[in-house]
Amino acid sequence: MSIIRYGTGGKGAGGQPLPFARAVAADGWLFVSGQVGMENGEVISGGLIPEIHKTIQNVIAILEEAGYGLEHVVRCGVWLDDPRDFWTFNKIYAEYFGAAPPARACVQSHMMIDCKVEIDCVAYKRAEG
Repeated sequence: MSIIRYGTGGKGAGGQPLPFARAVAADGWLFVSGQVGMENGEVISGGLIPEIHKTIQNVIAILEEAGYGLEHVVRCGVWLDDPRDFWTFNKIYAEYFGAAPPARACVQSHMMIDCKVEIDCVAYKRAEG
């Protein structure tokens, strides 16, 4: 089995390195760690809607770095800080995943940082050849 790690989790409070990879690929599967609407180490401003877009864009950037796209995503896990954001989230999520969305779980959770949404995913791409 071939395992490829993509980047690290960056740095946490006090500049301490976070002990996880942004994604790990193994035999056609790609496991993307939870992403939030961060840019340059800070959660973006502007509220829920820009944060949802940035979170999904961060997932897309990691998928693309590994040679995958949204069409390869087979499952997403979503955490919302406030369950009242569920319908707003769904509307934006549908803009990205279209008519063939992946399997998904969506739960309310208190976040480890001051953000409104976190998304992780699993993607699969059959090996070429």
